[in-house]
Amino acid sequence: MEKIPMTRAGHAVLDQELKTLKTVDRPAVIRAIAEAREHGDLSENAEYHAARERQSFVEGRIKELESILARAEVIDPARLSGAIKFGATVTLIDEETEEESTYQIVGEAEADIEKGLLNIRSPLARALIGKEEGDSIEVRAPGGEKNYEIIAVRYV
Repeated sequence: MEKIPMTRAGHAVLDQELKTLKTVDRPAVIRAIAEAREHGDLSENAEYHAARERQSFVEGRIKELESILARAEVIDPARLSGAIKFGATVTLIDEETEEESTYQIVGEAEADIEKGLLNIRSPLARALIGKEEGDSIEVRAPGGEKNYEIIAVRYV
């Protein structure tokens, strides 16, 4: 069984989502199904079918989160240093546009590019691994080639 690297913060977010699904969403869906059953004929009951669909989603997500959390290998970035690796917070400058961006390299399950959480399997993260502050990198991404300069590496 493959371990899933994850930051402590990412683990906490997924664990909280799992608790919410089990204690809030699951009971709400069970109540909605019971209510819909009281309305009679289930074959033409849209509320019942919607509640069953929601139940399927909730149960599937619970199983997915339980699997991820069971295989999670929590890594504390604050204990790391040196060249870029999992958990590093990296500030880059796009050499073409001079646009600055900051990302933390995290596991697949916690990645969210909108929040600056970069999937370790992404082309950019793979190009960053092993590099240091001051290095330039070339990234072959689906949108074409990009060149960045690494201006800061932190482990927090």
